[in-house]
Amino acid sequence: MGTLGALSLLSALPAAAQPAAGQGTPAVPASRKATAAEAGTDAYLDSVRGRPGLLRDFFVRLPKGGDLHNHLSGAVSTEYLVELAAEDGLCVTTATMTAVTPPCGTGTRPAADARTDRAFHEALVRAWSMEDFPPGRSGHDHFFDTFGKFGEVTWRHRGRLLAEVADGVVGQNQFYLETMVTPASDGARQLAAEVGWDDDLAALHRKLVAGGKLDELVAEARREADDGDAEFRATERCGTGQPRPGCRLTVRWISQASRGSAPERVFTQLALGMRLAEKDPRFVAVNLVQPEDGDSALRDYSLQMRMVGYLRTQYPKAHVTLHAGELWPGLVKPADLKFHIEEAVGVARTERVGHGVDLVHEDDWQRTARTMAARQVAVEVPFTSNAQILGVKGAEHPFTTYRRYGVPVVLATDDPGVSRTDISHEYEYAAGTYGLGYPELKDLARASLEYAFVPGEGLWQGNPTAQGYHLVAACRGERPGLPVRAPDCRRLLASSRKAELEWRQETAFGVFERTHARAAR
Repeated sequence: MGTLGALSLLSALPAAAQPAAGQGTPAVPASRKATAAEAGTDAYLDSVRGRPGLLRDFFVRLPKGGDLHNHLSGAVSTEYLVELAAEDGLCVTTATMTAVTPPCGTGTRPAADARTDRAFHEALVRAWSMEDFPPGRSGHDHFFDTFGKFGEVTWRHRGRLLAEVADGVVGQNQFYLETMVTPASDGARQLAAEVGWDDDLAALHRKLVAGGKLDELVAEARREADDGDAEFRATERCGTGQPRPGCRLTVRWISQASRGSAPERVFTQLALGMRLAEKDPRFVAVNLVQPEDGDSALRDYSLQMRMVGYLRTQYPKAHVTLHAGELWPGLVKPADLKFHIEEAVGVARTERVGHGVDLVHEDDWQRTARTMAARQVAVEVPFTSNAQILGVKGAEHPFTTYRRYGVPVVLATDDPGVSRTDISHEYEYAAGTYGLGYPELKDLARASLEYAFVPGEGLWQGNPTAQGYHLVAACRGERPGLPVRAPDCRRLLASSRKAELEWRQETAFGVFERTHARAAR
């Protein structure tokens, strides 16, 4: 299955990424035996590897679970952002191509000019995305700078942004989305300034909740979500006779905290996000965003991990996923490469790691990888943004190392609007670069739902990354796509949102495999 076996993949890795002598081989399952339908689908995939159109069609149609690492503002197509800027009457500062509020004075021009001036439109697209970015140059600064340039556009229309993104996610044959936003941003900034900093995190938390201040922010965030939901449903025509595709998508929010901010603001945003996740089922987790290599982000990294670790004791029902290890030699000092993933896992006790690119540059990274495998701490891998921001791809990327150590891996998009990519490209890249066959791609898609922050028991027993994907006893013997016979399985699917989503995907796999296995004959 595929063009490379496990041994050839391992030998292609840099020496640092291979298990060290005397440590033993990490415990991961042998390649599982494919079903006849999977083997036929894999044969079809092999037959079209040199035919770009058919290959692209295969990966678009492939059921791909969920996108768990997605920033809403960076996920929207740049062309849509330009149109929203025009609709809102915004202006563009021509020196920096930054959207600003009207009136359009000296040094600016109306964003609406982009509707008729093709050169201006193309310049905005290049400034607000990675479109036409020169190959061979570091895209780090340009990538992160885009958010400040279109930021005046994105905060105004959460529902419309989600509608555009949701339609695209469904069009990519996915069933679930976790996307990041900053709830009650102004209120959190004001409360943080009011309480100030206290290195005693318990005391600082008491100040935030005193007098119901933090709950007032939770209420504000929920009102924002209500407004966004209403705008989304109206845009998507949900509940009407002609709903748009995004109405079928299950969406959950992750509250982001700005790691480059002052410590009191970071703590306030994290506390708000975790309290919100315990009070509103639309919100599931927190994350830290902004460049991990920024001066204050590096200075405060260990402090921020301590913040998350403390808040987990106060909000045990809230989930945590953290950008960690989005670093590379030359971007930061060697000392800063040694511990970020380890502290995210060991101190903050994150349930997933975003990026995790610098794994093999950390001290005792093998122990960290084994810990992640044992705890089933998944790593979210967006290949395109890793290449654009860090220049890391191919054998340098730790994708194969994580898999070798039994760490759950899920493919993600990160900021597909900025990156000018989609999830189908990420799967196609994984297959072509690392020689993955269809059964391996199928299990990657399964992982994206198994490690999602969806409530309820899943379909798979035990640790599927280490033991393989075997149905739980309640549904063993059932066939997705056919009526469920066992009462226990019916009860599971009715009571668990996670199991229901996973069952939908298994049903979609059945249709996909029948179609492509026939085509391979």
